Amino acid sequence: MKTFRVFLVLATTVVAFCSGSLLAQQSPGGNGVPVHMVVTAESRHGENPGVINQQDVMVLEGKERDTVTNWEPAQPDQSPLELFMLLDDGSSASLGSQLADIRQFIAEQPAAVKIGVAYMQNGIGRIEQNLTTDHDQAAKALRLPLGSPGVNASPYISLSDLIKRWPESTARREVFMVTDGVDRLYGAGDFQNPYLESAISDAQREGVIVFGVYTPGVGHLAHSYWMNYWGQLYLSQLAEETGGEAYYIGFTGAAVSFSPYLDDLAHRLRHQYLLTFLAKPQKKAGAQKVRVTTEVAGVDLVAPKSVYVPASQ
Repeated sequence: MKTFRVFLVLATTVVAFCSGSLLAQQSPGGNGVPVHMVVTAESRHGENPGVINQQDVMVLEGKERDTVTNWEPAQPDQSPLELFMLLDDGSSASLGSQLADIRQFIAEQPAAVKIGVAYMQNGIGRIEQNLTTDHDQAAKALRLPLGSPGVNASPYISLSDLIKRWPESTARREVFMVTDGVDRLYGAGDFQNPYLESAISDAQREGVIVFGVYTPGVGHLAHSYWMNYWGQLYLSQLAEETGGEAYYIGFTGAAVSFSPYLDDLAHRLRHQYLLTFLAKPQKKAGAQKVRVTTEVAGVDLVAPKSVYVPASQ
């Protein structure tokens, strides 16, 4: 009888321990600071990723898992979208042949989507058309670039300027940024370009997703393999860090058409989700690295690499 009782106690203890361990893995701590993020679901096979459920989503800070409190599809009629078309005024005349594709893309967007048009010029995101649901008006704001060497010293300063002047909103905020990515103010050959880092930080803080599109610039640097190589690296880093995508075909080549890029952008906009999770509380507000992932086969979740977390109260 004693042997049976000892066995029963041990068995109960083992079950309780295992159950507690399993619960700890499946139910992350509920304490934290609510943080919001826009996430894009991407199929690894080029198809529609299908529906991703909240229980399929994991948010990790290092090795620790945060609690996901909300996960819902982002639909234009329920979750507004604000999209700026940001073009480099230092681009070559080849950009002119792409304007028809951009206008068609604008015309095809759902009626509720607000679209703005701006040009990078002397470190400013010069707005030609404020965000509007009048898509015809937005399309008319597109024009040929000035095409003058040096008219845009750093595309990343212009992006930061646009973000800082973007009216506060709860809408999804995204940028289709067309430039050669060459930073004529800072130069190249450095993975710690301060203007690029500031633009990434500003975008992450304000929840702005950037899609970088390479198009050739003008002047001597437009023919520099070295400068264009780094320009595309910077654009790729900007898109990767903010949860977007970078598009280009070669280090100095102009795309025949932007249509494939714009089709991909439209596809991604249709497969975005609104995520809310509880980040680890910090004494000081600032950026925290996170990783958003899923175990759903064949699907990747694309999200900013860092998120701004307010200080804990």
